[in-house]
Amino acid sequence: MKRWMKLMSMAIVAAFVVSALSACGNQASEGEGTLAKIKSRGKVIAGVKYDLNLFGLKDPATGKVQGLDIDIAKQIAKKVLGDEDAIEFMEVTSKTRIPMLKNGDIDFIIATMTITDERKKEIDFSDVYFTAGQSLLVPADSPINSIKDLTKDSKVLTAKGSTSAKNIRESAPDAQILEFENYAEAFTALKAKQGSALTTDNALLYGMAKQDNNFRVLDETFTEEPYGIGIRKGDTEFIKAVNDTLKELKENGEYEKMYEKWIGKKPN
Repeated sequence: MKRWMKLMSMAIVAAFVVSALSACGNQASEGEGTLAKIKSRGKVIAGVKYDLNLFGLKDPATGKVQGLDIDIAKQIAKKVLGDEDAIEFMEVTSKTRIPMLKNGDIDFIIATMTITDERKKEIDFSDVYFTAGQSLLVPADSPINSIKDLTKDSKVLTAKGSTSAKNIRESAPDAQILEFENYAEAFTALKAKQGSALTTDNALLYGMAKQDNNFRVLDETFTEEPYGIGIRKGDTEFIKAVNDTLKELKENGEYEKMYEKWIGKKPN
């Protein structure tokens, strides 16, 4: 009986040790930095937009996503893994991108995301890689030439979870704001005359106007929107790798080439 009790005690202790070691292993895995995960996996997973011309637009014919955000993401992959093609692009929206980053579905967000104090509470950001300003896209013959022309009868379209939705409510409190899952849906709604204007950063609106010359972008901007690359909170090692990439691209002239290729002019 005593021997049996002793064996049971040993079994319980052994089980406890195994459980403790397993828990420590899980904690180490959960605490693993993004760089280590990328190198272990052998590829980068970047959260990008699929619906924004000039920044991240998927070609349905080829399945390829192209734009300024895409080119910069490839350079991050090259910096980390030595191969710009060692990358997977995963679609995000303004609403899903931060949850996907925090859940570990993606390594970073490069999706025309404005750096804000509110977002800094949840994630960290790289240095600014693009500065835009929010404006309005309207039909070419629209009488709207300024945000001041928006009235209580004006329907302004935008994307859910975006800073654009928050900004337009503050800048045009009388206007009706209609939110869509993404800007492609909002633009389709504008073309179907479901609204008077579409609002987001002017850089994105230029891409829409380029797709359809029946629309024009107002010269006026009513915000400043600095874009940053979203990174998991506290991941200082990866933030440094991303910032080093941006710095190198600007110093060697590659950033200017990419900017001019997609935006059509040199950066300021």
